[in-house]
Amino acid sequence: MFDTLLVIDDSEAVRSRVISAIEPFGLFDRYVGAEDGLDGFKKLLTSRVGLVLCDLVMPRIDGFRFLAMMKERPELQDIPVIILTGMEDRELKIKGLEQGASDYVTKPFDPEELVARVKVHLKIKHLQDDLKKSNELLLELSNTDYLTGLFNRRYLMNSLEKEVQRAERKSSPLSLIILDLDHFKRVNDSYGHLQGDAVLQMVSKQLLRELRAYDVAGRYGGEEFMAILPEASLKDAVVVAERIRGAIEKLRFSGEAVTLRLTASLGVSEYRETDCQNCIDAFIKLADDALYRAKSNGRNRVESI
Repeated sequence: MFDTLLVIDDSEAVRSRVISAIEPFGLFDRYVGAEDGLDGFKKLLTSRVGLVLCDLVMPRIDGFRFLAMMKERPELQDIPVIILTGMEDRELKIKGLEQGASDYVTKPFDPEELVARVKVHLKIKHLQDDLKKSNELLLELSNTDYLTGLFNRRYLMNSLEKEVQRAERKSSPLSLIILDLDHFKRVNDSYGHLQGDAVLQMVSKQLLRELRAYDVAGRYGGEEFMAILPEASLKDAVVVAERIRGAIEKLRFSGEAVTLRLTASLGVSEYRETDCQNCIDAFIKLADDALYRAKSNGRNRVESI
């Protein structure tokens, strides 16, 4: 069942007849009327509308302008609109359909035909909504690491490219953290891969807790993680990295891994705008080199370049 049916017509009698014809079928939770396109658009913005029935000729804002206003709002473009018109002008009907209407019903309307058309477009909308949800889920799955729930490497690379472009455009700072869990192979060897997976999941959750909502965190590969920090200088990012390092060191595990003490090494770099062909690769290499230095200098530390 869809929330609201919105009926827009300058005749109160027509609005009442439309609602009276459809209401007995229980297709909507609410039935809302509007006397013209402006009133209808305001109600469209404040209600969860499942379908609109709209007259073409109305004072102030007519049906054509109403359709144009809907087209300008992406969040409204999936709502079906059935034109109610007393005109038999073929060109006007075609114009309405071209401007985004889904169908039309000629006044005076046959109640059974009206209900049948409403049911058809509700069914189409239901199928479209299901397809949209499926596509969103597929997109999420394609961008997500299956084990940790963080973004995967492909998404990280796409995000990094966008953030680099934004940093160049706005001349704003951008920093990168690469994190590697120290001696993680020993975790798998000592406690098994299932426990190792659980450790990775706990680290992932902790990583998210230490970052801002608009930072991007992902699994870079194996036991390596990456965090992209927009609007963060190298100094700021080092503070964040040190906080992450300390939080991981304090993690405590259950079960067979109750005695495990985990540490991480982190490399930090800040984007440097230069005239180069592979700026993103160079940016990542700086953080990777800093990570190598952290491991070479004893692990469980943060190094920056």
